[in-house]
Amino acid sequence: MKRLLLTIAIILGIFIIAVIGGSFYMLNYSLKPDEARADTAACFKKLVEDYPDLKPWLDSLNTCHGLRDTFVNMPRGERHHAYLFPLPESRRTAIIIHGWRDCAIKFMYLARLYQQLGYNVLMPDLHAHGLSEGNAIGMGWQERKDIIYWMTIASNRFKSNDFIIHGVSMGAATTMNVSGESMPDCVKSIKFIEDCGYTSVWDEFGYELDDQFGLPAFPLLYSTSQLCQWRYGWDFKEAAPIEQVKKCRYPMLFIHGDQDDFVPFKMVYPLHKAKSGKKDIWITKGTKHAASYRDYPKEYKLSVKNFLNQ
Repeated sequence: MKRLLLTIAIILGIFIIAVIGGSFYMLNYSLKPDEARADTAACFKKLVEDYPDLKPWLDSLNTCHGLRDTFVNMPRGERHHAYLFPLPESRRTAIIIHGWRDCAIKFMYLARLYQQLGYNVLMPDLHAHGLSEGNAIGMGWQERKDIIYWMTIASNRFKSNDFIIHGVSMGAATTMNVSGESMPDCVKSIKFIEDCGYTSVWDEFGYELDDQFGLPAFPLLYSTSQLCQWRYGWDFKEAAPIEQVKKCRYPMLFIHGDQDDFVPFKMVYPLHKAKSGKKDIWITKGTKHAASYRDYPKEYKLSVKNFLNQ
């Protein structure tokens, strides 16, 4: 009996150590910033490789000083960075939000789209991305407050009170998280576009845990979520765009590729269902994660334009 109890104790101890170690690994893997995040030259190179038709537009911006950047001190004390694309005759502003371990530069194809539609553009590097400070990615949950602050910055810089918030992947989750918050006084009109966002961090990490490692949610997802709460002040279930969407009182367009296997395509339907009031949905056929614009550039622009004109 003593030997059996000792064996059970040893197995239980190994299990606990494995879960703790796995939790630290999973959290660090998921929230660790890209080590090359500040390499803007590499990001611009990647942008032009992916969208070569952007080069003349970028060159013209450099010639006429149409691309500017700024650093601001956020309310929580960090120094954050954003790119500005001013359109002096416009009082409308688009805020474009990049994805996980990405940066604003790689999404400048959307900046061109919105400038063509007559918008000023502000593209922030989210917390722990690009040139912005931060040691751990917040998966769009903590960043929602940063975007609201950027809205006040945009209002002051561009004299804007008409906004569109457009995010892709984790940026889409950020967009939906913003949509459920109270808007600052500077906002008189606002719409939201989410492109391939997830229902919650819990759902997304649970999917990846199964897809990449073949592991169930229990116990690792539970323990990692608790570790995140202890270290960063939020947990995976709390960070739920679907709950924010339920509170959204503003128009929203949902975009998702039907071959997305990174943020599962099926997530778009409960998100769309959760949104009451004005909404629209566009499913791109044969499209993988965050590639709807790349696969359907003309249709993407038309879809955005139609949504904004509703």
